[in-house]
Amino acid sequence: MSAVRTRALTRQYGGGRKGTPVHGLRGVELGVEEGEVHGLLGPNGAGKTTLCRILSTVLLPTSGSAEVMGLDVARDADRVKRSIGIVFGGERGLYGRLTVRENIRFWAALYGLHGAVLRRRSEALLERMGLAERAGDRVDALSRGMKQRLHLARGLVSDPPVLILDEPTVGMDPVAAHDFRALIGELRQDRRTVLLTTHDMAEAAAVCDRVSLVDRGRVIATKAPAEVGELVSRHERVEARGVAGEVAAAVGRLPGVVAIRPLDGERVRIETEDAAATRAVLRLLVDAGITELATSRPTLEEVYLHLMGDRGMAVRP
Repeated sequence: MSAVRTRALTRQYGGGRKGTPVHGLRGVELGVEEGEVHGLLGPNGAGKTTLCRILSTVLLPTSGSAEVMGLDVARDADRVKRSIGIVFGGERGLYGRLTVRENIRFWAALYGLHGAVLRRRSEALLERMGLAERAGDRVDALSRGMKQRLHLARGLVSDPPVLILDEPTVGMDPVAAHDFRALIGELRQDRRTVLLTTHDMAEAAAVCDRVSLVDRGRVIATKAPAEVGELVSRHERVEARGVAGEVAAAVGRLPGVVAIRPLDGERVRIETEDAAATRAVLRLLVDAGITELATSRPTLEEVYLHLMGDRGMAVRP
């Protein structure tokens, strides 16, 4: 049984221009296996959050179906809610005037925990999330990274089999984001299913077992991060140094050359759409006396750009 399964999932909103409906999701087919860390990767507005809201029963599908642990999000909403934990980015859902421990105990009580069980669960989460030393501090005194650890504790308080993380590292500094990703790695060791939305290529590559590329409400493809390059395996790139303007212009006129981009110093990167175009580029450059050459495959970031264009993607070194 898949932990998450959608079939032809569609969500429409009214009120578009000229009264036409706006599609948040368009026939999404998605399967997330139990124990998998699965990334939903796409630019802002791609439909990632809409999908998460449907899976968490906040929104109903317009058509199609969505299941969590075999439970339909529309027919079995109450049981689905008990099967998921939700972690948002930012400060939504935190009570700043309460302490860290008071926040966790409040959420635990909402899930029906009380007495010794509540105390044990709260203290265990404080330890696991690295919050024990800050347990008595008010939440509004915490750093962004610490607040996000508290969000994760909230998502885990009911010990759900499925955890939905919606842009969890937005606004974090690099160190805090790195630490938070390490916590996600620990969840994998628990065999807990994690669905992570992000527009950060490095984050998806670092923590996910598989990645679904989402754009304009559609799932374009699902692959392991290392395999996403297969989607544009026909694309290659040539880097060269000392390419004069007239030579660059001649390269740009070759069939199959997608782009020529300047790099640092005197280097340029030439992107091609197939191996034949790459051979033609290399032949022209060598004939022009260019000897500093290198070929390589596109990175995950470049794959994304080829498929979707640069519309809100975060690319970090």
